[in-house]
Amino acid sequence: MRRIFLSLASVAALALAGCGGSSDNGQQAAGGTPEAPAGPANAVTGSVSLRDAGAQLSPDAKLDLKLIDVSTEGAQPLATKTIAPVTLPVQFQLDFNATDLNPNDMYIVEVSLQDGDRHYSSPLKTPVLTKGAKNVANIQLVGEATPGEKELNGFNSVKKNIGGMKVTQGTALKDGESHGWQIFKKGNDVQFVRELVDYGDKGFTATDYAYKNGKPWVIVQEKKPSKDGKPTSTERAGWNEAGDLVLKENQAGSKTDFLSDDAANDLRKQAEAMYAKAGGNSKK
Repeated sequence: MRRIFLSLASVAALALAGCGGSSDNGQQAAGGTPEAPAGPANAVTGSVSLRDAGAQLSPDAKLDLKLIDVSTEGAQPLATKTIAPVTLPVQFQLDFNATDLNPNDMYIVEVSLQDGDRHYSSPLKTPVLTKGAKNVANIQLVGEATPGEKELNGFNSVKKNIGGMKVTQGTALKDGESHGWQIFKKGNDVQFVRELVDYGDKGFTATDYAYKNGKPWVIVQEKKPSKDGKPTSTERAGWNEAGDLVLKENQAGSKTDFLSDDAANDLRKQAEAMYAKAGGNSKK
């Protein structure tokens, strides 16, 4: 009986050793992917990255993180952190007071990245801490359209549909200049005007004006050495419904800079003059 007892004990010892070896190997998930290590019990850890790995952030970018209770409206965040300047991907740790945690509530890490006019947010919300969730959150951010891009997207949508509008044409000659334009209307409202100006040896401009509620909305002007030449520069200006200048770009080749307020105002004056020529009634 003594020999049998020792044999069973040996088997048990070997089994325990085998279990210990498996545990040391990895914290591997069933599919073979290593799980993220858990942080301290009174902290949420993780990483923040961009879905578009090629996006470049400026030195002015600022990252805000909040650990919030989404079950209780108006609840104060358990923890907050601001990181600036930002280099992504970045690791973070949000420490909180464990006594403030309600195990019956749901918590998430809310992340917001602002870089100039560009805002980044996470389309997916990952629960943490309670209801079986971990205290680890790996978050991917997606860039949203800037206010200027939203107006330009609307402009491009209108431009694609001018073929279904009523169109009239006009021409004019000035000293050293030849002007031609097309006016596109919905009913009696001027929606879009395309103007071509040939300055002879001094160059050529092609300008698209879009209007909303009787006011200049978005203007895109290309400057070329000749009618059939490639654009040397493209200026874009656009205003939102409140009248704020939100689109101001000056593109030369592959380089895009800010369009000055004075240049944007010059384009607006051109648009107002063209609107009057097109027979529109300006609504101030």
